[in-house]
Amino acid sequence: MTDLADLSATELLAGYAARRFSPVEVTEAVIARIAAWEPRLKALYAFEPDAARAMAKASEARWLKGEALALDGVPGTIKENIATKGVPVPLGTAARDLKPAAADAPPAARLREAGCVILAKTTMPDYGMLSSGLSSFHELACNPWDLSKNPGGSSAGAGAAGAAGYGPLHVGTDIGGSIRLPAGWCGLVGLKPSFGRVPIDPTYYGRVAGPMTRSVADAALMMRELSRPDRRDGMSLPPQEIDWLSLEFDVKGLRLGLQLDAGIGLAVEPHTRTAIEAAAKAFATAGATIEPVAPFLTREMLDGLDDFWRQRAWVDIGGLSDARQGRVLPYIFAWAEGGRNLSGERVYRGMSQMLAMRDAALKACAPFDFVLSPVSPVPAYAAELASPIHDPERPFEHIAFTVSANMSDQPAVSVHAGLTPEGLPIGLQITGQRFDDLGVLRMARAWEILRGSEVPWPAPPQTRLSDRIS
Repeated sequence: MTDLADLSATELLAGYAARRFSPVEVTEAVIARIAAWEPRLKALYAFEPDAARAMAKASEARWLKGEALALDGVPGTIKENIATKGVPVPLGTAARDLKPAAADAPPAARLREAGCVILAKTTMPDYGMLSSGLSSFHELACNPWDLSKNPGGSSAGAGAAGAAGYGPLHVGTDIGGSIRLPAGWCGLVGLKPSFGRVPIDPTYYGRVAGPMTRSVADAALMMRELSRPDRRDGMSLPPQEIDWLSLEFDVKGLRLGLQLDAGIGLAVEPHTRTAIEAAAKAFATAGATIEPVAPFLTREMLDGLDDFWRQRAWVDIGGLSDARQGRVLPYIFAWAEGGRNLSGERVYRGMSQMLAMRDAALKACAPFDFVLSPVSPVPAYAAELASPIHDPERPFEHIAFTVSANMSDQPAVSVHAGLTPEGLPIGLQITGQRFDDLGVLRMARAWEILRGSEVPWPAPPQTRLSDRIS
């Protein structure tokens, strides 16, 4: 019998409507799942089980009255850097003051309005600037597929929580791959929407919030709510009627690009390459045309991006007292300090390279309906490392397949493509044309159908054979 903690949001809503189980029962099941996993995963911040129980009871009452909301009683988490009223926002670093947030940021507000049972916030690295669960404030987050490995980042806790079954709905943020990388390394569906599709506050160049779930259908349910308008985001797109739950899609006749070389950064390791090629072959068998996408990123682009973000980080960190600077994760401090003496001209040229990256990505994708690629060129790496290379002088070598979609505003989704021989997930990235978020979700759903098999989610520790034997 399936544990209630493993049911999808669509299954939970159907079960609540049929009165097969209640939000209270489901919330208790998820709290029990957290109790089993969290001592090892360290995915959560501000976990408040009693507050979650109170939300579940209120949801149960609404269901009994026939007044259920859109996501009523479905448990979920929110990334730590998305403000929730009354909870401090440390941004993953011990260097910040812990001041309670005055209000819910837009993504949190939309989920609360929809009746979600908000269990906790999820952990992230310092300032969100690592593809890692390494933080000076939070304990080290680990990957439930292999506790010696990293869940990815910067939506690190969200990736771990989703794979472990801490409820079906999780919100991450992404400015260079921070939704898709942990989704790929944890076997999840992770959508980086088009820039402005999901209102967010504070907003910034390339920054988006989006769903991290075990299925495309659940990601679509979240997008229906997250994409609702909020005037606090002055860079958000105009409201648009999108039938988010209409996911049926025929890939026959589509022109798909296949990118296996980003042009810069780490080379794609063999098992990842094989999995992505197999996905492309499956789409071809279903009637799509597959054509190679030539590499388009350059060293100048990636280094320019690095210059801009180092200098921006140093503006934040350099203004801190010596004592507070000493609390910043050493890797992040070393990386940011590289921006201390950059000239205005060099930073300007770096930002110009981000725009060059945008133009190159849009030009490369223009001939295709969608582009297939790896999410990451390598599988999950050691949990204690800040990046696969772990070198602050080469911080972005692993994000070459993800970062361009942030610069170009394109929607891109990670969806599970298979496992390495060591049992680590491999993510397939599907990138669409600007503003075609629904098309990207439809393609991801088509891949779920072509893939056929369900994802073999890691079992909670107490049910593993090794634990039973010991």
